Amino acid sequence: MKLQLIEIYLPKKSTENFNRQLQELPIITHWHSNESEEYALIRVLVKANDSEEILNFLELNTERDEEIKALLFNLPASIPRIEAEEETEEGDEASNNADLIRASRQELYNVVHSSSEITKSFTWFLLLSSIVATVGIIKDSPAIVIGAMVIAPLIGPFTSSAFASVLGDYQLMRQSVITSLYGLMIPLLIAASFGLFFPLPANSQEFLSRTDIQIIDIAVALAAGAAGALSFIKRASEALVGVMVSVALLPPAIVLGMMVGAAAWNNAITPLLLLLVNVNSITLSAILVFWFSGIKPVNWQEIKTATTSRKYSLMFVSAIIIVLATAIYFIQF
Repeated sequence: MKLQLIEIYLPKKSTENFNRQLQELPIITHWHSNESEEYALIRVLVKANDSEEILNFLELNTERDEEIKALLFNLPASIPRIEAEEETEEGDEASNNADLIRASRQELYNVVHSSSEITKSFTWFLLLSSIVATVGIIKDSPAIVIGAMVIAPLIGPFTSSAFASVLGDYQLMRQSVITSLYGLMIPLLIAASFGLFFPLPANSQEFLSRTDIQIIDIAVALAAGAAGALSFIKRASEALVGVMVSVALLPPAIVLGMMVGAAAWNNAITPLLLLLVNVNSITLSAILVFWFSGIKPVNWQEIKTATTSRKYSLMFVSAIIIVLATAIYFIQF
């Protein structure tokens, strides 16, 4: 049973009413202490899958009282060990599905903010992975290309843009889209410089495989986006899943950049279509995963904005995929 601790700082005058409301929430136990003459500290121990309900309650309270502050901590262990209570058959089924429980929206939102920013480490990892991927494609070395996928940080901004569209946070969405475009521009420029000074690797299977596109490529990108979103909401290690997302994004961008650098405009259409298909398919499946996992705001006005944002995002991305799928169909036949 995963546990989390929530520390709540609030004015002493509000503690009586707050304690009464707290008893109605799914908590394991709680402790009180005096932080100062004016403020009290309440520590609340909860199951990890119940923390979002508590945090939503606190979020609504802070809208009415800005003096209330809360911090969330993960608890790797507790002494004495807290055992799960005996559960009914329905509770056992919920326990069996515990692995499907996601992290709280508040935790994910903090991660999203860092993933949507252009940082020095993000830029350096992009530069290095782009160089490695370009060399791997030129040398026709799958091992080198896969190594580039491991260090490519492309999963972050694309997942963040989908998350922001589900919540209707347009400022975060704009920042995520800018970072995503930046994340594709660097490999395009690096590959274009290689294409400018070196001949296209026409005998490289890694190169040729990105000049062929089929309808089934959409399914691969949808699966990659769903896997990325699932790893994100579970707060599992994104390293291996990020490889799958990067495979769908980085090699097509490299091949497209090399063709642009070599001025092979006619042949550049296929990797461009493949890149666009992968970007939109990853975004679509990530939006669906976040939506079905129940991520949404708690404020009524924010819920209304999020519903509108999610609807138009799904319509826009789906329309693009349909257009691209039609183009792929006519290219094949």
